[in-house]
Amino acid sequence: QLDLLWTRKQNVMYNLFDWPTQKHSKLIILAIANTMDLPERIMMNRVASRLVCPSIHSNIALLFCGQVEVFLVVFFCLFVCLLILAKLFSQLVGNIVAALSGDARRCLDICRRATEICEFASQKRTPEIVRMAHVTEAIDEMFSSPYINAIRNASLHEQLFLKAILAEFRRVGVEEATVQQVYHQHVALCRIEGMQSPTVSEIMAICSRLGACRLLLVDSSNKYLHMRVQLNISQDDVMYALKDE
Repeated sequence: QLDLLWTRKQNVMYNLFDWPTQKHSKLIILAIANTMDLPERIMMNRVASRLVCPSIHSNIALLFCGQVEVFLVVFFCLFVCLLILAKLFSQLVGNIVAALSGDARRCLDICRRATEICEFASQKRTPEIVRMAHVTEAIDEMFSSPYINAIRNASLHEQLFLKAILAEFRRVGVEEATVQQVYHQHVALCRIEGMQSPTVSEIMAICSRLGACRLLLVDSSNKYLHMRVQLNISQDDVMYALKDE
């Protein structure tokens, strides 16, 4: 579980992947992570350069294909045509999930929900197979929660504050930060966007509103700028909600 070995200087991961490169080494390291773009997201170049990683799209598709193939070989080994269709379907869903989220588990969740939608529809009408319309409905359900709608309806600076949180999490590699750290990221984003930076009081008000909406988990202490904040939803959901902004 590679993402659990992350440290600030990344010495643990560097040493781990450096061992196979030593002279006469017969060691092979295989690492897994739930986040498919982990090397690009948090790894330093000196660590990432020692990895051989498939692309996100092919990685998710292969992972999902493997599970589909095992299921079909056991229960439908006589139906080769279904296996071919499953490969095409899994690659298609894998590409969709890779574009929306880095988490491969979403792929299985979407297909599971699409199957449930199809079964529910079949109870009202004649039986049918799972189609892309069911997959699209499952994706809309998964990425259209009240939290996502709240982010889309938030003010520009509230959305920018959430972007600043994501940027700070990527910088430190830990999903927790102080308001002061996020504020520095927020100011940097304002410069990039050509916007006027908010005052400290305005940032505290923004943080308080997002906490009241339960988009953030905020310390209940009176540490002011040193209060620690966490996201109350996944980073993938925040990125999806802000992808058109």
